[in-house]
Amino acid sequence: MKPQLINLDKIKSDYIEHYSLIKRRIIICAGTGCVANGSLKIFAQFEKLLEENGIKHLISLELKEEKDEKKDNVLLSGSGCQGFCQMGPLVTIEPDAIMYVKVKIEDVERIIKETLIDNKVITDLVYTDPRNGNKCKGIKEIPFYNQQSRFVLKKCGKINPDDVNEYISLGGYEGARKAYLDMSPKDVCDELFFSGLRGRGGGGFPTGKKWELALKETSNKKYIICNGDEGDPGAFMDRSIMEGNPHSVIEGMMIAARAIGADEGYIYVRMEYPLAVRRLFSAVKRAEDLGLLGENIFGSGLNFNITIMEGAGAFVCGEETALMSSIQGERGMPNPKPPFPSQSGLFGKPTVINNVETLSTIPLILRLGAVEFSNRGTKKSPGTKTFALTGHVANTGLIEVPFGTTLREIVYNIGGGVINEDGSLSNEGFKAVQIGGPSGGCLTEEHLDLQLDFDNVTGIGAMIGSGGLVVMNKHTCMVSIARYFMQFTQNESCGKCVLCREGTKQMLALLDDIVEGRADETTLPLLEDLARAVKLGSLCGLGKTAPNPVISTLASFREEYLAHIQHKRCPTRRCKALLTPTIDPEKCKGCGVCIKKCPTGAISGNRKEAHVIDESLCIKCMACYEACRLNAVTIGA
Repeated sequence: MKPQLINLDKIKSDYIEHYSLIKRRIIICAGTGCVANGSLKIFAQFEKLLEENGIKHLISLELKEEKDEKKDNVLLSGSGCQGFCQMGPLVTIEPDAIMYVKVKIEDVERIIKETLIDNKVITDLVYTDPRNGNKCKGIKEIPFYNQQSRFVLKKCGKINPDDVNEYISLGGYEGARKAYLDMSPKDVCDELFFSGLRGRGGGGFPTGKKWELALKETSNKKYIICNGDEGDPGAFMDRSIMEGNPHSVIEGMMIAARAIGADEGYIYVRMEYPLAVRRLFSAVKRAEDLGLLGENIFGSGLNFNITIMEGAGAFVCGEETALMSSIQGERGMPNPKPPFPSQSGLFGKPTVINNVETLSTIPLILRLGAVEFSNRGTKKSPGTKTFALTGHVANTGLIEVPFGTTLREIVYNIGGGVINEDGSLSNEGFKAVQIGGPSGGCLTEEHLDLQLDFDNVTGIGAMIGSGGLVVMNKHTCMVSIARYFMQFTQNESCGKCVLCREGTKQMLALLDDIVEGRADETTLPLLEDLARAVKLGSLCGLGKTAPNPVISTLASFREEYLAHIQHKRCPTRRCKALLTPTIDPEKCKGCGVCIKKCPTGAISGNRKEAHVIDESLCIKCMACYEACRLNAVTIGA
């Protein structure tokens, strides 16, 4: 039986009316990070103890004809990622505007009794700013949150991702309704073009222009693809949107379909994102049940269906032609362009591919208007950008800022400053940030006040990419960082073209030589020549950008490479092969612990006498250094 035409306005008003009867809401972060730290067990404990304490509560807000007029209900719900991942599990209580951090199961009883019943804030569970010791009651007081501008992420961490009615109550699907009933395909393309929205997947191509190219193509079949194959190390922006607000992605695809005349779409998401996959399946099913997807959408006579496909996790499938090959049941390998997907894409038909963040932004543009959207960010890069902030920074997590925000504002205001390995704030401070993952490059101290947007970052030899930001302190070896990203891209190369397959392999071998002390004066020129060749000759974006971390670190930290090569010394003492352990005879008491730990028998000495290390036998594994409790083993470079 076909669903009736949906009445968004009635669902919205009914939900708001029912929600007005809720006295309090407990929102437990159920994003991947918090789930891994036990948030689902905390949810179950809340449910159990609310029942035991006789507190009437709801797990979901059902829109029933008969409403309970008693305003003492507690709504207990999960959410997507709330952003402050390192402080999870997170529990937010509304309308009190309280956020509790690092909540444990044993804290649940206290929260119910002291906050829900006695209306008190539990100060030892709120966030403490390490810079000044201030206790922050909620997100309005926490610098990590109040320095951001959450636009696309505004609903993530607040709404129940499994409740389509809540999404509708906040204006959800109004943009799609407007596109299908009040606008022509060209009107929709023009609105996106005027907004200035650029693709958030890395390249920054104007979204409206991409749609217009597909609209101009004549075909009996067109496709929309959501690229959810987020593969950069440390990146989780798209995953968090799919987990926390899946209906925004669906609505974005619906609007894109209207713009180009498509009636079918695919969401391509990697299987390593099981929570995102489950919530997307649930959201698509709920949208179909309501008549938002399927036939005769909003009574327009137009159809649109979505299929979810799980990818095997190949990084190269983030490239659009490789992604389409995978959907078609072929090996995920890129193909030459032209033809471009807008001309001949999936199954040879005109196709538009947008990433998750781009699609999630589109409903907001349709609802608010192109002018309102373009007031955010910069002239050439309007809007906001989500970033995964990780590495040597006090506050790690998912953030969103307007384009034009400086790196200094992100690292020191939102991130809370640079830290040492033990988590303490670093006096020596910032060294670099890797932006854009393996495809990006390093920004240094001289770039701290650079306004981050597509053109500025590209202009200095890096790229925004999907939005990874890995902060590094002064103790980071930049040669090892370049080697790490090169190993990643080499492992992920599909092998189709020789320059990427063999070039990245040889670049990795040269970097191995540098960090292991085998490099000579010919190594660096050869590495640079290879980097240029791979960048110029590779078929797809993975190969063309694979040398970027090497090129950018060579440009900014060449002296570190030279120290490794010429002096066989790692300035940061991170490359074990270039470190030599020695025993201080003044500190050594001859306990013999290091002798037992040494795997090669390089250490000798009598009991209660100072030991010595035979350098010809030492493999520099540092087992002696780690085992010595007297700090008698020192590391020289």
